[in-house]
Amino acid sequence: MGGGTAQAQEAGWVSYRDAYRAMVAFAKYGKAKNFLQNHYQVSPKDGSQPLDGLRLTLSGRTTQLNLPLDATGRTTFPLLKAAYDENAMLVLNRKINEYTFGPRISIVARVDGVYESADLRAACDQALQYLRHLDGNYGSRRCAGVRFAFLPKSDAEVRVRDPLREATLPAAEGAAFDGDANAGFRVMVYRFAEWPERVQVISQNAPVAIAPVIE
Repeated sequence: MGGGTAQAQEAGWVSYRDAYRAMVAFAKYGKAKNFLQNHYQVSPKDGSQPLDGLRLTLSGRTTQLNLPLDATGRTTFPLLKAAYDENAMLVLNRKINEYTFGPRISIVARVDGVYESADLRAACDQALQYLRHLDGNYGSRRCAGVRFAFLPKSDAEVRVRDPLREATLPAAEGAAFDGDANAGFRVMVYRFAEWPERVQVISQNAPVAIAPVIE
């Protein structure tokens, strides 16, 4: 984030205008992104800061809007010209310097929970191409798979099915997204190299997030 945002955070709020500029990059991106979605995320800087009860509000002279956060701290970001023009504030009901703020790319979940492996590979590649568009440091990185994240106490399972067998992916405790300090989710990683090229990945439970695994 830029210096203006840092100064704003010291004052207890985040600049909507700065957030808008970061978020509109995805809206303007002209290459393939049909498997992707872009949210604005509030993330604790360490695991001791819970998301329970966390509230994000857009507050300006003519705008007052609650932005509900999901279990990963993400919200659908409104692109509002009036809020941009008046540089409205994004206000948190906690100490703002204990959290980070920014865009978060993820993979769109299917209602039926059935994913073709080709679509998951394409989704990961779309995410990687977009991240390379934003940051040259992704030039040497590759897609390794996708991560399904569920609520911590969920009994969710993700199965992989090919013509010869069906197996359940191992579950672990971890973060929904790389780099997040909130690492208490039930996660399962489908790694491309560990399975034939054409399989189905089946999630009977709705994940809180599906993230590309880029290594």
